Amino acid sequence: MNEKHQEDLLHIRSMMERSSRFISLSGLSGVFAGLSALLGGLYVYQLFKANGIEYFEDNHQLYSTSLITELILTAFVILFFALAFGIFFTVRKSKRLKLPIWTSVTKNMLFNLAIPLIAGAIFCFALVYHQMFILVAPSTLIFYGLALINAEKYTYSDIKYLGFSEVVLGSIALFFVGYGLVFWILGFGILHIFYGLLLFKKYK
Repeated sequence: MNEKHQEDLLHIRSMMERSSRFISLSGLSGVFAGLSALLGGLYVYQLFKANGIEYFEDNHQLYSTSLITELILTAFVILFFALAFGIFFTVRKSKRLKLPIWTSVTKNMLFNLAIPLIAGAIFCFALVYHQMFILVAPSTLIFYGLALINAEKYTYSDIKYLGFSEVVLGSIALFFVGYGLVFWILGFGILHIFYGLLLFKKYK
């Protein structure tokens, strides 16, 4: 009888979790987002070299308009692939678990995720407009981390630890502004892959 009650409690708990949290998020989304960021970061480094910029030596290098345009375009390409992989693996996991994707929980998660991201995007565009490029990488890490922390209550609680890690890394990067690309690769590349593998192993 006790075993039956325990099974019933576990079933109720599972139903409550499914109704209150977005559990279709796949750890593979983070892994492939991290790989996209790694490849993008390496491409940017090669782009600097192709333009005669030694990244670790010319911390106050003035960038041409064409180079800035290409950097922004690269950022959008990385974002596109990260989102594409995220959607693909989320839909695949949702179908496997036979769960609906577009629910009130999904909307709440996306809304809470979007507020810091939109604010961060505006702030970073302002930095680019005022040619304060050295602060862009730390700022993206910090706002992204805040977005994850803000959305954590609607998905896996483990996400907040990735958020805290991003905020801490971005805060440290503020004091090493000549190495923003390195911190950006660590935050969006290495941390994404690490936490993505953890989530995939824990919730597969």
